[in-house]
Amino acid sequence: MNKAERLFHLMSLLRSRRTAITAEQLAGKMEVSVRTVYRDIQALTLSGIPIEGEAGVGYLLQSGFQIPPLMFTNDELQSLLVGIRMVKAFTDPELGKAAQLAEDKIMSVLPDPLKAYAETQPYCIPVIDRDNALRETHLVIRKACEQQQKLVIDYSDEAKSRTSRVVWPLRLVGWGDRWTLLAWCELREAYRNFRFDRMQQMTVLDQTFETTESISWEHYIATQGHGEQ
Repeated sequence: MNKAERLFHLMSLLRSRRTAITAEQLAGKMEVSVRTVYRDIQALTLSGIPIEGEAGVGYLLQSGFQIPPLMFTNDELQSLLVGIRMVKAFTDPELGKAAQLAEDKIMSVLPDPLKAYAETQPYCIPVIDRDNALRETHLVIRKACEQQQKLVIDYSDEAKSRTSRVVWPLRLVGWGDRWTLLAWCELREAYRNFRFDRMQQMTVLDQTFETTESISWEHYIATQGHGEQ
């Protein structure tokens, strides 16, 4: 994170608070040293940002200082927060961190009534440690989809038969109670859905692939292909 990004993040954190936050808490959220937080607060203060507080006590933006509020309804705001928290709970660590930054930015520009509503909204989607391995699987597959890299998957089907497949990862598909990888399977020469929880091992190959008119997410949707193997 460069200095400009760090200062913006610091401003977002300060804007999102109605009570003072210490330099140690800010350092933890920003993953920087306390000394860096002190320097950045000084830089913001010198640039005219009205930050109240002091070392050892905590910092708070002066009352009344905010950029124009985002005009969300209560339901719009709740839908955003639920989505963000589902990303943190059910996808990969990198997206989870990005989701938290997005939440900080949203909270930083809300007017007080919406901020109070956000703090009491009823949905709770916990991030559970036992799902860490699944979140790492998400990360590997997402990167392979984005970079169009082939994967080798050691996979157990419903009958517990194990096979090794070379696949072209196309999309991560959520079904509510499970996630699957929609891919083109070189062994079957067809589209297949592979459940994350049945993947025994996975390797990203140096080989890349190019989608075609007959092998792509759009073609899959158009032909309503489906199936798990």
